[in-house]
Amino acid sequence: MNHPSANTLAGIGYVILSVACFAVLDTVTKNISASMSLMLALWFRYLIQALFSTVFFLPKRGMALFKTAHPRFQIARGMLLFVSSMCAFYGLKYLPVGEFTAIVSITPLVVTLIAAMSLAEKVRKLRWALVLSAFAGTMVIVRPGSQHFDWVLIFPLVLITTNSSFQLLTRKMTSTEDPVTMNVLTGWVGTIMGALALPFVWELPTDWHLWVQLLIMGSFATVGHYLLIIAFSKAPATVLTPYFYIQIGFAMLGGWLMFDHVPDHWTLVGIGIVALCGALGALLTVRESRIQVMPAES
Repeated sequence: MNHPSANTLAGIGYVILSVACFAVLDTVTKNISASMSLMLALWFRYLIQALFSTVFFLPKRGMALFKTAHPRFQIARGMLLFVSSMCAFYGLKYLPVGEFTAIVSITPLVVTLIAAMSLAEKVRKLRWALVLSAFAGTMVIVRPGSQHFDWVLIFPLVLITTNSSFQLLTRKMTSTEDPVTMNVLTGWVGTIMGALALPFVWELPTDWHLWVQLLIMGSFATVGHYLLIIAFSKAPATVLTPYFYIQIGFAMLGGWLMFDHVPDHWTLVGIGIVALCGALGALLTVRESRIQVMPAES
């Protein structure tokens, strides 16, 4: 019987901690959206990440920290993540944290299909069934034709598109680029993009509570992404992916604690379908990867 290695267990632990950080980030984002410009908050979020990452890694790596063989890809990656973050900020302003997180959680399934089709690989019928089921679960959450369906759903839908592209580009770059450099440069690209809106939204917060929340947003975003880097250095993505869906639970907990929001029965059903399909899709990937590396029988 095969037992998980210590590195694998550590990787799983780091993933769980990282998605907990992202759930805190989303919950605080929703809370702060009622008190200040979201574009200003978004700029602070990237500025804090860029500064923290640079201050932490620059003494250890020097200017090599910023060395990249593909600056255009780095810029494109940063821009995609910035647009994803912007959609998340505006989507969380109008949608409950748990429901928003569940909708965007179909992203890994979309990434899998896009990657397979772009590489002309055959997609198994079971995987198509999981994608269609996850989409059905999303429709249960948003319920077109009901009061739950609104124009604000454009934000998580655009987020799925941009984040899928971000992840695909990240996969392409990880073979030649340093993950730490990617994280630092992404922070600075987001900071520069956010600065373009500052002349139109600049108004320093006067409430110290807002400054604390901005610091929490930037800190948890930085720590969450850094924990992911550690996690992927400990275990392969195929092993870790199922545990990303724990973020839905953290998000629902945050929505309940901060906003006293409890999803209705149909929403819980939809969330459950999305989480189950996502986890099964990840487990299918694990199984396929194990089959591929099994030695042939002689």
